Amino acid sequence: MQSQFETLLVELDGPVAVVTINRPKALNALNQKVLEELLALGNSLRTSPAVRAVVLTGAGEKAFVAGADIAAMAAMQPAEALGFAELGHRVMDGLESLPQPVIAAVNGFALGGGLELAMACDILLASESARFGQPEVSIGVMPGFGGSQRLPRRVSFGAAAEILLSGDSFPAAEALRLGLVNRVLPLADLLPEAKKLAHKIASRAPVAVQKTKQALHASRQGPLSEGNATERQLFSDLFATADQKEGMTAFLQKRPPTYTGQ
Repeated sequence: MQSQFETLLVELDGPVAVVTINRPKALNALNQKVLEELLALGNSLRTSPAVRAVVLTGAGEKAFVAGADIAAMAAMQPAEALGFAELGHRVMDGLESLPQPVIAAVNGFALGGGLELAMACDILLASESARFGQPEVSIGVMPGFGGSQRLPRRVSFGAAAEILLSGDSFPAAEALRLGLVNRVLPLADLLPEAKKLAHKIASRAPVAVQKTKQALHASRQGPLSEGNATERQLFSDLFATADQKEGMTAFLQKRPPTYTGQ
């Protein structure tokens, strides 16, 4: 895994990778460099069996990611905007499709591209001071990194429509009510709780976790019959793994399992 990035901090906490977007003076806004480094990091994580879970957060106390970098976008022509959106989609799709579960620790503003980034994660935890929104229509554009597609899959269609079409932001308590986030925590507890959850996930059978994540995402991509077929196949595939033998043997022997990811 690459250890030197200009805009990202990567800390390995045992089997958990803690990734911090580190542009606090710009409220961690997503520019070309951040997106390119997130894409590179995702490629590294994808091939790192030692990492079993990921926590993603933003530097400082004000912002997770306040959005895409408007100063960088203001003068874009349509072709440039398309290239920027395509890069953003590659980042979000790559994050969503990582074999490892990803937990977003939303420590402040998650607006525009920031909310899109958070929604590409599997689990969202938020600080009490976090604020969410897709304000693009208020500056003459629309979500370009998947917000119009992922938001209606996270909350109701009506709630997504109001958020997307009004451009209004809303607090963490409302995000919890809508089901957008799993939990709201005091800021001081946010990262410790995210790490705690990541370590719990990392302690489970790695291949089983990966295939469960795969099945979970399949549930949003087609009819129930296709999702159930995917689940059956992934379930049966796990019976060829050493971890399945170890997990069930340990259960029957009433001892903690030792998983190898094989």
